[in-house]
Amino acid sequence: MRTMPASVVLVTGVSRYLGSRLAARLAADPAIERVIGVDTVAPGRELTSLLGRTQFVRADIRNPLIAKVVSAAEVDTVVHVNITATPAGAGGRTSMKEMNVIGTMQLLAACQKAASVRRLVVKSTTAVYGSSPRDPALFTEDMEPKALPRSGYAKDAVEVEGYVRGFGRRRPDVALTVLRFTNFIGPRIESPLTRYFALPVVPTVFGYDPRIQLLHEDDALEVLRLATTEDRPGTVNVGGSGVLLLSQALRRAGRVAIPVLPPAVQLAGRAARRARLVDFSPEQLRLLEFGRAVDTTKLRKEFGYTPRYTTGEAFADFVRTRGLGPRIDPARLDRAGQAVLGLVGRLAEVGRVGRAGGVGTAAEPVGAGGDRRG
Repeated sequence: MRTMPASVVLVTGVSRYLGSRLAARLAADPAIERVIGVDTVAPGRELTSLLGRTQFVRADIRNPLIAKVVSAAEVDTVVHVNITATPAGAGGRTSMKEMNVIGTMQLLAACQKAASVRRLVVKSTTAVYGSSPRDPALFTEDMEPKALPRSGYAKDAVEVEGYVRGFGRRRPDVALTVLRFTNFIGPRIESPLTRYFALPVVPTVFGYDPRIQLLHEDDALEVLRLATTEDRPGTVNVGGSGVLLLSQALRRAGRVAIPVLPPAVQLAGRAARRARLVDFSPEQLRLLEFGRAVDTTKLRKEFGYTPRYTTGEAFADFVRTRGLGPRIDPARLDRAGQAVLGLVGRLAEVGRVGRAGGVGTAAEPVGAGGDRRG
């Protein structure tokens, strides 16, 4: 493996969890001359102390001025982790897509112009494979999705990877690494999935028990660090070995599942987003219906890293450090169950009102003439 030491590293999204922790690890490496962290907002006081000698630059990667930052500092390694999965955290779906797709395009344009850039690492996601009932047991890196993602974060990631491949053709001299991560979990990281598992009563899709593959946050950071400090080119699936069934995970977390009929899942997801309980997008809801698992042979044999935590061990660490587990106050469960049943009742009422107005819904079939078939 040809190793090209990193001297000046630029990390995007440094005011977010993953970017800040990665920059801190790189700043602690004396072999790296400079670490530059960019974001649209300054890191908070706690992150500032964590970042050490990282130089913060307030910059928006959607702006062509990012090219001046890259060229002026003579950056040789760019790590792009500022790709977000949650519209709420980005200020809405439009802003999220601009940051994910337009921001990546501008960053790639800046890298293309800068002769100093020799390595590019891009955080992607296994969501590019989609989730469908026709999926293989394990996706390998060369497989195409059975159902191409049509919206949200997954669609953004597919577009981002397309632009990254185009950059690779234009700059074949740059060592290019695309890391397709499974869902992160751990003691500190916050995501739609961690918030989902923290709900006392958890809605699931009736009749489905999907496989879920997870990656501990510490393993994610170590993979990013290795890809930053050494040439490990290629597209790589990154996840812990093994899978958990959703029902197994919920039992281990001490959660109570409330099955929801498939036609009502989208309504429940929208209600949860409005209540700011979980910011689940449509493609993430499909994951809770059909699941997804990927092959990580390339990660171990070619990239050269074996995650410290399996999927089960990563989830166990999450459960332990978050104080979850199968010991929940029955009164709390009863109150939460009543709240969920009330939500289901309101959704059903919305469906009845819609049918009364002549609008059929997917939740219940409507026969000819608008009469309900029973």
